[in-house]
Amino acid sequence: MEPLHGMNGREMVLKTVHFQSPKGLAMTLPKEYRYDFYGWGPNPSPDARCKKGVDEWGAVWDNIGTTSLGEVKQFPLLDWEDFPKLKIPDVREERRWKGIEEVREKAGDKFLCGSGFSIYERLHFIRSLENTWIDIYENPEKLCELMDILVDMNLYAIEMYGKYGFDGLMFCDDWGLQDSLMISPKHWRELWKPRYQRIFEAAHKAGLVTILHSCGYIVDILDDLIEAGLDVIQMDQQMNMGLDLLSRRFRGRITFYCPVDIQAVMAFGNESTIRAYCREMVSKLGTPTGGFIAGYYSSPQSVGHTPEAIRAMCEEFMAIDREIREGIFQYV
Repeated sequence: MEPLHGMNGREMVLKTVHFQSPKGLAMTLPKEYRYDFYGWGPNPSPDARCKKGVDEWGAVWDNIGTTSLGEVKQFPLLDWEDFPKLKIPDVREERRWKGIEEVREKAGDKFLCGSGFSIYERLHFIRSLENTWIDIYENPEKLCELMDILVDMNLYAIEMYGKYGFDGLMFCDDWGLQDSLMISPKHWRELWKPRYQRIFEAAHKAGLVTILHSCGYIVDILDDLIEAGLDVIQMDQQMNMGLDLLSRRFRGRITFYCPVDIQAVMAFGNESTIRAYCREMVSKLGTPTGGFIAGYYSSPQSVGHTPEAIRAMCEEFMAIDREIREGIFQYV
């Protein structure tokens, strides 16, 4: 692990996100390289995604593959008539937050990031994806009532994270297909945007950086997410949208938190292609004052990433970090 030359991980991430000219490249790479984040969340989390079994909402999960990801096979709320009987986890239970008062000290000089709760994916884990899409047109009031329960869970988590000295809030909502948004941007703006805004505004008031993981083609809502208060977009795919487009429209307005594209480049590119993509991505999505965090995909075997590909990516990100510190890295 290389030293940060006078700037610790927490400072590196905060200066990156706030475009305050960090002395290097913020990153979350495997432990033999460098990891500037320290993550923590309630245990058990009401947003836990099981590999197999029944979650707190009553959804039945199963897994027949080789990954750690399960999928819902039985949905707990297929009929809105059963809404009053839905099992709603109590996010305020003390057992979930046991040890939170010790986390800041454990995190040391790393960026301490708390886990939030999905407000889209959890809906279709409860209702099914098909029913969720139908609800947008036929039952928007009920859908929003359920969504607001999830928003309120996030607001309580934000309260706890702010109280105990956390630096950021992160949660996951995959919104994109390969070449389009899953739903119309119009409905997204009507139903989801104001709720993201509530979460992000509360997070900012608590002193937290806002981070959202979302994969797929999400260009159509990135402006809206920025307007709603999103600080960092964590995306594992970029090529389906194009680095040039992302750079032209969003560079300098939001921080990109990315590995090399996990589907197009890491899975099929050779080492020289991967290294070149690292440089192109940082130079086009980052700026001399910040705006880019390097990452890696934490389940590489499930998407066909070889050890050689991972090493090439990590070594190149580390080389870029050195060049930024020395003032010789070239941005476009």
